[in-house]
Amino acid sequence: MEFTGTRGYVVSAELRVAVNAAITLERPLLVKGEPGTGKTELARQVADGLGLPLLEWHVKSTTRAAQGLYEYDAVSRLRDSQLGDPRVAEIANYIRPGKLWEAFTADTRSVLLIDEIDKADIEFPNDLLQELDRMEFHVYETGETIRARHRPIVIITSNNEKDLPDAFLRRCFFHYIRFPDAETMRRIVKVHHPGLKERLLAEALTRFYEIRETPGLKKRPSTSEVLDWLKLILAEDLAPEDLNREGKDALPKLYGALLKNEADVALFERLAFMARREGRG
Repeated sequence: MEFTGTRGYVVSAELRVAVNAAITLERPLLVKGEPGTGKTELARQVADGLGLPLLEWHVKSTTRAAQGLYEYDAVSRLRDSQLGDPRVAEIANYIRPGKLWEAFTADTRSVLLIDEIDKADIEFPNDLLQELDRMEFHVYETGETIRARHRPIVIITSNNEKDLPDAFLRRCFFHYIRFPDAETMRRIVKVHHPGLKERLLAEALTRFYEIRETPGLKKRPSTSEVLDWLKLILAEDLAPEDLNREGKDALPKLYGALLKNEADVALFERLAFMARREGRG
């Protein structure tokens, strides 16, 4: 089983090697990178490319590792017992399988995405070590053990919001998705906007990388944001000349797709003011 990419996702040679190495080693693939570089989409494309079902577990700050295994709804059971519901005799009626349970008991091999693991408590990754290692877990309420029929391909994403435990890192194959260079970005854009004219694309990418590299920027625009920006440019039927700025640091057209906080907008406004003042001087 080898992942070679898909038509809808531009994958680097290094990322392709990382995916296949994790599959071969039967270890989770831990993918890091700045937001908007396609980490979550990678799992969807791996599932699509290999023809496997995808299970997505999106982690939040309140998510507990046990929820990925199962949850026991004791409140519902207590309520039903008070109402005389005969279902209370079978505790399994109140066990809700989590995403790991679903992946372990699936009829075929699947791709399991654990998305943004760094959002949860620091102990969250450690609490999953044994289950991901042994591909099994015990259900204490029923006394059964859930074992993986087919070992899932596990892809874990992180935005580097906090450091992950060393014991967890040792069990993963790691890959950092670097921000695409101009040529790779051109290929990505062509996938999403195949009809974009070369002059407009060249001008837009020049402006985009100028914005990304502006000193003092708090949040640099990502791949998803440049795709949104280009969609707006096409919708407004802008020409390459429309993307030219009066001064090098003037606000770009439709800047709301690229600049996502008031500090960065203010930065560009100051730079634009300085550029105009120097021009008059």
